[in-house]
Amino acid sequence: MNTDIWIDYESYLKVFQVWMDDAGYTSATQKAYIHTVQDFLKQASDKQVEKMNKLDIMTYLTRARRKGVSDQTRNRKLFAIRSFFKSLKDMEMVEVNPAMDVKLSKTERNQLPVFLEENDLSVFLKQIEGRYSSRNIAIFLLMAYAGLRVGEVHRLNIADFHQERGSLHVMGKGRKWRAVPLPGALAQILGQVLGERRDPNRSIETSFFISQKGYRLSIRQIQTIAQQTFTKLQEQEGQEGLQDLKLSCHKLRHSFATMMLRQGTDIRIVKELMGHESIETTMIYTHVSDSQREEAMQAIQLPDLQLTSG
Repeated sequence: MNTDIWIDYESYLKVFQVWMDDAGYTSATQKAYIHTVQDFLKQASDKQVEKMNKLDIMTYLTRARRKGVSDQTRNRKLFAIRSFFKSLKDMEMVEVNPAMDVKLSKTERNQLPVFLEENDLSVFLKQIEGRYSSRNIAIFLLMAYAGLRVGEVHRLNIADFHQERGSLHVMGKGRKWRAVPLPGALAQILGQVLGERRDPNRSIETSFFISQKGYRLSIRQIQTIAQQTFTKLQEQEGQEGLQDLKLSCHKLRHSFATMMLRQGTDIRIVKELMGHESIETTMIYTHVSDSQREEAMQAIQLPDLQLTSG
């Protein structure tokens, strides 16, 4: 931590830290956001936070771009600064959030998200074996067929599953809740997994998914299980096209968004199901549909025509 910057802007950074903790930001996100905000404040040259404006933020982001950061990294820095000023505005330490007027990098939207086709998802799920295969299959189905984040799966409690209605009550980023209706088959699988759920180590353990020791399954444990399964998938015959892809739990979520849009689901509905704060984020996946339309148009066969000049 930059000690000088922390001293100069101590009250603001402390407020931001408490605000992120209360909002449910992960420790990794908090650490990354504090680092970015400290870097931004260092550039500010002792300027009062209340007087910082859009130009100050754009200047910082432009310098970062000149140093070679990617569009994705540039946007992550902007998200950190937006959150910083939002925390100060919520606590009435500033009147406006100047970072909200700074646009996200448009170039990032042109990068196709990595996702698995439905047949690849089927092969992926068939790689899951062992004593806890039902539990693990349910976890990955929630990501690939309901759009949950790995952190949302980790936080899921028994009480969040409404079996009679076939829906989940999901706590997403910033402790924002959303209702997620489930495909009938997925709701049945969750009911089965709940019935097979081992006894927890503690009577107060309310987690839907627990480890072999009876405690809430951690994000790292879920990611490890996923990575082991992805490795098995990429080693399968006929899966050469997947070998160079960087697969992760989040790619299962990409797969869900892609499937929804390919089926013609309204983008506003996809936004709600994904728990996106802005429709700009959801629009990243529309380029997949664009590419499908282009392929369809290229497949059209024109009649043989003899064109004459003049």
